[in-house]
Amino acid sequence: MIVLQFRFAEADCDSIRIGIYPHPHFVMNNTMSPKKRTLRYGFATLALGLMMLTQSVNHEMLADQSTQPSEWIEMFNGQDLTGWVAEGVKEYNDNDNQVKPVWTVKDGLLRCDGNGFGFLRYDTEVTDFVYHVEFRMGKQCNSGLGIRHVKYEVSKSTATRPSYSGYEIQILDDEKSEPSKTSTASLYRYVAPTANSVKAAGEWNTIDIECRGPKIRITLNDKLVQDVDQTQVEEIRNKPLHGYVSVQNHGKLIEFRNLKLKKMANK
Repeated sequence: MIVLQFRFAEADCDSIRIGIYPHPHFVMNNTMSPKKRTLRYGFATLALGLMMLTQSVNHEMLADQSTQPSEWIEMFNGQDLTGWVAEGVKEYNDNDNQVKPVWTVKDGLLRCDGNGFGFLRYDTEVTDFVYHVEFRMGKQCNSGLGIRHVKYEVSKSTATRPSYSGYEIQILDDEKSEPSKTSTASLYRYVAPTANSVKAAGEWNTIDIECRGPKIRITLNDKLVQDVDQTQVEEIRNKPLHGYVSVQNHGKLIEFRNLKLKKMANK
């Protein structure tokens, strides 16, 4: 703490402390002429003003930096499943009774062959973030994106599914269907989207999920379809504000690409 100290001739005002120790030439005493005292008081006031301005600017810069998003994290490297954990059904028998993995990488795409039920969880917990995913569904696809959930355990299936422990954003081959609590881009079983902007099976879709505190915004194919404050919805009011993100296997083929995560500072 720097202190500005002034000494005046008046008997009832021996000294004043204002926040900075000045250069010794700024110290005022009762031998100064009124003109010199006024001049030095002006210099001291200017120094104090500059100091306060600098502190204010620095504070604003630090505050601005604390709310800036981080750089995008490339979640999928296009070659293997590094950084991901398969949970639930991990293998299946194909038509030739050959054991195959549910989750594979083919032609740079993350592919789910859609047998059984389970999740591919990104092995990093996040709080406030933007989750960017591009997906292409097979016919009659049923899938989803998990956010803010716990690790899935088959023995505790219901309690640990994203749609219960956090959220599942539904993905269905339901182009042109009416929005509902189970349609594409719904907060599955809780909140219907304002529109169904999903494209047909075989076409690429882009979805962005932004979570900041209790607020969740979902944009599907450049259309904002969810803008929810969970504190205003009784069923989800106490949902967690922290957890994992994932992609879901719930039957039929689906492919993913450009999976990215941007961590955000809470405003």
